[in-house]
Amino acid sequence: MPASPSSSAQAARGAVAQRLRDLRKEAGLTVVELAAACGWHHSKTSRIENALTGPSAKDVRAWCAAVGQADRAGDLIVQSLTAESMYRQWRDQVRSGLRHLQESRAKAFRTTELFRIYSSSLVPGLLQTEGYAAAVLGISAHVNGLPVDDSAEAAQARVERSRLIHEPGHRVVAVIEEAVLRYQVADADAMAAQLGYLLTAGALPAVSLGIIPMATRRAHWPEETFHLYDERLVSVELVSAEVSVTQPGEIAQYARAFERLRGLAVYGAEARRLILRAIEQLH
Repeated sequence: MPASPSSSAQAARGAVAQRLRDLRKEAGLTVVELAAACGWHHSKTSRIENALTGPSAKDVRAWCAAVGQADRAGDLIVQSLTAESMYRQWRDQVRSGLRHLQESRAKAFRTTELFRIYSSSLVPGLLQTEGYAAAVLGISAHVNGLPVDDSAEAAQARVERSRLIHEPGHRVVAVIEEAVLRYQVADADAMAAQLGYLLTAGALPAVSLGIIPMATRRAHWPEETFHLYDERLVSVELVSAEVSVTQPGEIAQYARAFERLRGLAVYGAEARRLILRAIEQLH
């Protein structure tokens, strides 16, 4: 797992690395001596201690045995596996196709009552039209080098999943940067349809759509795109992976960040003006 500025997963891996380093130092072993005891090159020890490489269960057992702390291995293995599971490669997720990925999340969406979404780059999936979604997913298929591009079918599945915003029991609070309205990720017709749909969706009783104007003076730069699902999960989108955050303290941190971003946004007539301006500039 490469280091990530988003850091929830990297911090988890770093905690494991720090504990292993502490055990080595407590045992009075150098990096080279620990490596020799474990039967690997000392560079591997350095990579693990610097959280550049996640240790396998076998690695953790060998490490703990080398420092005379074999009874610590079980807890550290669980902690390490948890850290690694937080960070999932996009290519691993889409191996079965983009449509499968969309459908696999349907249950999680249906059991969520409150969606809080911040996006700095794209219209949120729950508010996408089929044409816009197909363009976005087509880019994903190309970037990830998928052997089969099923972005059109995936877009249909995404739109079908998004129908829940018209059903009782679900609420969507979305905040996007004004730049999202301007990024040309689809052709002019698809962009116009998408922007037009934002005017409609933003007026739905279950949807709150806020837009942060580009001219807004801010004390923080735009955050990475993230989704809060009730109070149980935060999904953070990176270039190479999706990070799932489940620790209550971190979820609360994202919730506070969302409220701060929501306070920068404009709503109602002001938001509509920004969308209409973007539509006009398409032509």
